[in-house]
Amino acid sequence: MQIKLAAFVEYLQVERQVSAHTLSAYRSDLAKVVEFAKQQQINSWSDLQVVHIRQLVAELHHGGLAGRSIARLLSAVRGLYAYLVREGLCNHDPAAGIRPPKGPRKLPKVLDVDRAQQLLDSPVAADDFSACRDHAILELLYSSGLRLSELVGLNIADIDLTQGLVLVLGKGNKQRMLPVGSKAVAAVQHWLTVRGQVKATDQALFIGVRGRRMSPQLVRERVRQAGVRDLGQHLHPHMLRHSFASHILESSHDLRAVQELLGHADISTTQIYTHLDFQHLAQVYDQAHPRARRKPTE
Repeated sequence: MQIKLAAFVEYLQVERQVSAHTLSAYRSDLAKVVEFAKQQQINSWSDLQVVHIRQLVAELHHGGLAGRSIARLLSAVRGLYAYLVREGLCNHDPAAGIRPPKGPRKLPKVLDVDRAQQLLDSPVAADDFSACRDHAILELLYSSGLRLSELVGLNIADIDLTQGLVLVLGKGNKQRMLPVGSKAVAAVQHWLTVRGQVKATDQALFIGVRGRRMSPQLVRERVRQAGVRDLGQHLHPHMLRHSFASHILESSHDLRAVQELLGHADISTTQIYTHLDFQHLAQVYDQAHPRARRKPTE
C-alpha cells in the first residue's frame, strides 16, 4: 500500500503541482486510512471495500473528528482511487457515494434590538455623501432583510418610497416585493438628494464616489467600518439580515411570513431562527400552558 501511496503523492507533487499545504493534508488523511487498513489486516488498496470506509468514517466521527475533516479525508481517498483506477492498479472506489456526517449547524450571529438601534441612531452628517449613503444601506439591510447581492443590484426604480416597497431580485432570479420601514424610507430619501453630488454612470441605487454601482466588497467594507465605529464590533451585511429575521420572528412568531420575507425556498432554512428565540418561546409556554401555570398544592 505504501508504494502505491508514494507514487500517488509524487503524482500530486510533480504532475498536479499541488501546494505544500495540500500535499501535507493528503498525506495526513491517507495515513489514517493506511493505519486503519493495517488494523483490519488489509494489505492492498484493491481489498479496501465500501464497508471498510464506512467503518473508518464511523470510528473517526465517534472519536470526535469534525465532519469537515472527514469530508476532506473522503476527498483524499477519492483522489487516490481515481489515480489508481486510471493507472490500472485498481478497479473500484470504496469511498464513492459515502457522505461525511453533518456537523452541528451554527446559529447565525445577530445584534439584539438595542444594539441595532444604537447602530442606526448614530449621528450622520446631513451633507456627507458617503455617510448618508452608508446610513441608507444599513437602514435598508435591517429594514427589509436583504441579501448583499440583492442590495447592490437595486436600481432607483426598484424602490417605491411613497408606498414603502422595494422589488428585489433574489436567488434563482426570483423577484419578491418587500416592505421598507419608515426610518429606511427617510434614510433613502435623504440619500437620493445627496446622491446628485456625483455624476452617476447608471441608475444604481447605491453608487460610489466615482458614480459607479457599489461592489459587494465595498459594501462589506463600509458595513464593517460602521460596526467598528458605532458598536466596537465586527459587523457584516448578513448579520443585519439575520437580525431582521430574528427580531421579526420574535415579535410575530410567524415562521411562514419570515420565510417569504427572506426569500427562502425551503422553510427548514428559516427554522434556524427559531433556535435563537427558544428562550422567549419557553417563557410564552410557561405563561400560557395550563399545566405550566398551575401551581402545586401545598
